[in-house]
Amino acid sequence: MIRTILYEDNESLRNSLSSLLQWQSDIELVAAMPNAETVLVDIAQCRPDVVLMDIDMPVVNGIEALKKIRQQHADLPVIMLTVFEDNDNIFNAICAGASGYLLKKSFDQIIPALKDVLAGGAPMTGSIAKKVLTLFPRPAQTQIEEEKLLSSREQELLQLLIKGYSYKMIAEELNIALETVRSHIKKIYRKLQVNSATEAIYKITNTTTGR
Repeated sequence: MIRTILYEDNESLRNSLSSLLQWQSDIELVAAMPNAETVLVDIAQCRPDVVLMDIDMPVVNGIEALKKIRQQHADLPVIMLTVFEDNDNIFNAICAGASGYLLKKSFDQIIPALKDVLAGGAPMTGSIAKKVLTLFPRPAQTQIEEEKLLSSREQELLQLLIKGYSYKMIAEELNIALETVRSHIKKIYRKLQVNSATEAIYKITNTTTGR
C-alpha cells in the first residue's frame, strides 16, 4: 500500500482527490489536510510514503511546507500538485526539493505519478517538463563533464528522465527491459552522487546559474 498525505485548501477539490485516491486498491489516503501548518507533525503521526502538496494554501504554502519537510525528511517523495505553471513556482519548487510537479487538471497522471515517484522517477506534466528544460540550461562545460562521466546510453536515459518520462515510458522509448532501465538509473545516480532526477537538475543548476 502507498500511504499518501494530501494537502489541498480547496474543499471541493480535496474531496474529489480524496475519492480518487480512496478508490485505488493499492493506495491508502492517511490524511487530507486543508493547509500544511502541521506538516511535520502530520508526517510523524501518519508515516506517509508520498506527499501530494498544493502550492497556494493559507497559513503555510506548499513551497514553505516542502522546505520544512526537506529539513527532516530528505528522501520523502513530495509531488507538487498545482494550477501554477509559471517559471518562478516551478523553479522554487524544484530547488526546494520537489520530487515531481503535476498540474491539477492532469487527474489521469496522479495515480501513475505516485507509483512512479516511489520507483525513483520524477513525474511532471508534459508542459512543465518542457519549461524545466528551458529554466535550467546546461553550458558546454557541464555537457563535456557529463559526457566524460556518463555513457551515451546513460546520457540518453537521463534526458528522458528529466523530461518526466516514467521508467516504463523510458523502457518503451529505448526498447529495453524495465529492469535494465532501473539498473542504468542506479548507475547514473551513483555517478552524479544524487538520489533523484530533480536532485540532478538542482545540482546542475547550482553549478551553472548561481541562482
